[in-house]
Amino acid sequence: MRHLLQRHPLPMQTSFAHSLVLTYALPPQLLTPLIPPGLTLDTYRDTQGVEHGFVAAAVVDTRALRPSFLPERLGRDFILTGYRIFTRFPTPGGRTMRGLRILRSDTDHRMMVHGGNLFSRYNYHLARIATRTVDRTLEFKVLSADGHADLHVRADLADTPAPLPPGSPFANAKDARRYAGPLPYTFEYEPQTRSVIVVKATRTHWDPVPVTVDVPTLTFLASGAFAGCEPVLANAFHVSDLRYGWERGHRRALDGRAL
Repeated sequence: MRHLLQRHPLPMQTSFAHSLVLTYALPPQLLTPLIPPGLTLDTYRDTQGVEHGFVAAAVVDTRALRPSFLPERLGRDFILTGYRIFTRFPTPGGRTMRGLRILRSDTDHRMMVHGGNLFSRYNYHLARIATRTVDRTLEFKVLSADGHADLHVRADLADTPAPLPPGSPFANAKDARRYAGPLPYTFEYEPQTRSVIVVKATRTHWDPVPVTVDVPTLTFLASGAFAGCEPVLANAFHVSDLRYGWERGHRRALDGRAL
């Protein structure tokens, strides 16, 4: 009955000191096998007519993370990383939810690993994570226990807004912003009931800023299902001082009906 606990039963609240999201373009045929039933890829067709799917690599420095009903002083600070596929979830009546399908998460604290895996399917792992800001350069270093999610990234917070990265499939900044995580929803597949758990995010003053990044290390997109692929950095966005939360999860049928 563990799956009943993994439905995000608790509404949560936190604030982001920093959130840095790197979105990579990949061939849709590579990502489709990683999408569970009910969901479809959220793709983009470039000016040459080529269709792209996207994976986001996010690093978030959270402050006072806690269940929403607890006071801020009882929250804990964590650094979280997540690897997510941009997806869509069609529902009856023609409405489509845009959201993220979590592939893997890493954190710098055992409490978050145990709690995250108990109450979600976000696939948390313990990692060593360091961060610093020097002369308006934000830097994160992540060393995962298995080596499959090592990450080293530097973001220039001074010269903003930055132009699109070289080779980005997006035609302009407006298109790129539509793929700036986090999105309004997160989706998880529950195989025990063949249904989808939908978690809605809440956020205030969300104004992602395009930044230039240097990424010396990103092992997640070089292993497993991604081995041998050539991901293209499509955009990079930074936000800070953002209040963020998510509601209790709700279950829907594969056709989008509320259950």
